[in-house]
Amino acid sequence: MFHTQAYTGTREENYTLVIEQLKALISDEKNVVANLANASALLNYFLHDINWVGFYITEGNELVLGPFQGLPACVRIPFGKGVCGTAAIEKRTVRVADVHTFPGHIACDAASQSEIVVPMMKNGVVIGVLDIDSPIKNRFDEIDEQYLQRFVETLVQHLNI
Repeated sequence: MFHTQAYTGTREENYTLVIEQLKALISDEKNVVANLANASALLNYFLHDINWVGFYITEGNELVLGPFQGLPACVRIPFGKGVCGTAAIEKRTVRVADVHTFPGHIACDAASQSEIVVPMMKNGVVIGVLDIDSPIKNRFDEIDEQYLQRFVETLVQHLNI
């Protein structure tokens, strides 16, 4: 069972704690939807100043909406389109300080100002992406990027996709 906890350490310590909480949540569960749902809920609880957090799952050459926390979102995103599609096709984390300056940005929520997308890789193949939006410009930094990548790596180890 998940127990809420105050995140009172440094950002790095808090991210490490969240990754440990993720491991506890998903270690005995094999269902992909359940694990992605709990992972998005955990990040929504942990992260401040965000308005959307969730997953898109690879289906052919596009990303299809998966479990998330936030307002209803775009259902399908082609590889190479928007921040999510760019992260998927380039197989790298994309951090955008101001989404309005990103060519081809897909605006699912008008309140979003910045975004980070981390590809979920398994055996060199993109199986999906973690997408997080914020209503604040320049919300995400190198620490977020580094630890969200670790979060995704931990999650992918437990997914049967």
